[in-house]
Amino acid sequence: MSKNTYQESSIRVLKGLEPVKERPGMYTRTSDPTHIIQEVIDNSADEALAGFAKSIEVTLHADGSVTVKDDGRGIPVGMHPEEGEPTVQLVFTRLHAGGKFDKTSGAGAYAFSGGLHGVGVSVTNALSLRLEVDVKREGKAHRIVFAGGDVIEPLAVTGSVPAKQSGTCVRAWPDPKYFDSPGVSLPELERTLRAKAVLLPGVQVTLHLEKSGTLQSQTWTYPGGLAQYLEELAQGAEPAVPIFTSERFHAKPADGDSFAEGEGAAWAVCWYEEGSGGGESYVNLIPTAAGGTHEAGLRSGIFEAIKTFVEHHGLLPRGVRLQAEDVAARLHYVLSTRILDPQFQGQTKEKLTSRDALKLVSGVIRDPFEVWLNQHVDHGKKIAELAIRQAMARMKSGQKIEKRKGSGVAVLPGKLTDCESDDIQRRELFLVEGDSAGGSAKLARDKQSQAILPLRGKVLNTFEVDRDRLFANNEIHDIAVALGVDPHGRDDNPDLTGLRYGRVIIMSDADVDGSHIKVLLLTLFFIHFPRLVENGNICVASPPLYRIDVSAQGKRPARKFYALDEGELIAIQDRLQKEGVKPGAVSVGRFKGLGEMNPEQLWDTTMNPETRRVLPVKVENEERAEAWQVFTKLMGKGEASSRRDWMEQHGNDVEVDV
Repeated sequence: MSKNTYQESSIRVLKGLEPVKERPGMYTRTSDPTHIIQEVIDNSADEALAGFAKSIEVTLHADGSVTVKDDGRGIPVGMHPEEGEPTVQLVFTRLHAGGKFDKTSGAGAYAFSGGLHGVGVSVTNALSLRLEVDVKREGKAHRIVFAGGDVIEPLAVTGSVPAKQSGTCVRAWPDPKYFDSPGVSLPELERTLRAKAVLLPGVQVTLHLEKSGTLQSQTWTYPGGLAQYLEELAQGAEPAVPIFTSERFHAKPADGDSFAEGEGAAWAVCWYEEGSGGGESYVNLIPTAAGGTHEAGLRSGIFEAIKTFVEHHGLLPRGVRLQAEDVAARLHYVLSTRILDPQFQGQTKEKLTSRDALKLVSGVIRDPFEVWLNQHVDHGKKIAELAIRQAMARMKSGQKIEKRKGSGVAVLPGKLTDCESDDIQRRELFLVEGDSAGGSAKLARDKQSQAILPLRGKVLNTFEVDRDRLFANNEIHDIAVALGVDPHGRDDNPDLTGLRYGRVIIMSDADVDGSHIKVLLLTLFFIHFPRLVENGNICVASPPLYRIDVSAQGKRPARKFYALDEGELIAIQDRLQKEGVKPGAVSVGRFKGLGEMNPEQLWDTTMNPETRRVLPVKVENEERAEAWQVFTKLMGKGEASSRRDWMEQHGNDVEVDV
């Protein structure tokens, strides 16, 4: 027969537990056998939830097997009326067979069981080398044994027990070939058992460990319920407010809504100053590690209550919008939900998907929590403070501006005219005021070592600007990208390996506006690039304000001088007068700005290393505090009164050319 033949006999029908063995990952978590043991524990917990069991014992044996024992009613052992097999055998060998399908009302024994598909312990059986079931029921002890999901010892009566004694004991040997790790996860198992004790008041949960011939035991009981468990999860962290714990389950017909009798939730919630929020949730005692709609309902109900409280007390600052994630950022919780017919994502039941659960939990928690907030206004205000603080941090983070990038690296500004040298110590970056001066500087510069970055107008006062918002300003973005160094703080250790220039020279006009631009740029470097200041990378150019032309006299050719300010101008004029130069031979011109200088003048006065006057900017450690005070007084937004007082006291000491 050809290998490509496709006919009726090509279709294979998997029977019994074969589907589980063929595709175990569809029915359980295959990283380790912990989940298939939890399925057995869940059956015992369901008996306790229904009110028929007071004790659950789990034993991890030295041979890798696990025993789960309870004192419930015991799995029925009689012949099933329709299938003609012992009921206990059906439970362990048939998919979708169990006592949890009859959920027509909330009054049934298994109304709030976590089981839905009825594949729990049958999966455990299918993926075990051996599984033994002992049932005490109706005065008799029964036993049935399986191997690989098949019966190897049929159900038989093994003895008699007192009439009032009942329960089920299951011992399973997980088959290592189905799991990545053959051993049960002890931490996960302990968390599961501890949670069962919390969620089942009056039930004692015990774990036994067989080690080197000895038996170590641990028992969990939580008289304090969910609140005690939440405190334990916090591991000693001090809560910002006391724990709020309560429960609410629907009665019939008092609530008069679509939810069944008994559906609802119990919860314990608290807020902490530090750390991120989170918690544990359960649906009908099943741990839902991945959360789901019931957790969304908890957050929704709490958010609506907090939002109403904040609005009622007028606590929200202008411009701040509260979101559910802000309230939940520091929220820790334990949530136990009871739902008549839960829908889970996958057989592992780690995430609840029931749509009605959100409405159910949100509805039952909102009103009690609102009452608690209004009874404890100080606690409510503290929770609101934490939420508002988180909202402001979120908004601030949302405003963070990153460097513009292309091909994975920062893109150099288009208006930057770079230099050719690869020697960082020779490379200089001139920050030039205005496009006009920038044009002259580009023509005047030494192409090998001098780069030009024109700045349009005055840069932003960055004294109180958050570092994450700096790049919102185009000029500052271009400066940072051109430098190759990210903004940093005084106590940071920035990466300076990307620094592209050994010297950054601020070149602005010699007038009031130019001085203002210098101060703004110095503020930027002092606050956000302090390491460059410490290393002496920042300099300030001193362009002249005046040009003095002297006509040729006799054998002496024509000359030109430059004066930084009026004081230098007077000194030059006095010197010329002593030389006997007639006043009519001297003409004085004033530069309105760098843009008025031609490239030759700009090179001679400001850019030529041989003739320019460039002042390095450096703050010694002992002067740092004083420098900080000066910058605070001059540039701080809240220092207007201090600046006014300073100007009133020292205004006469300053010569200002307006």
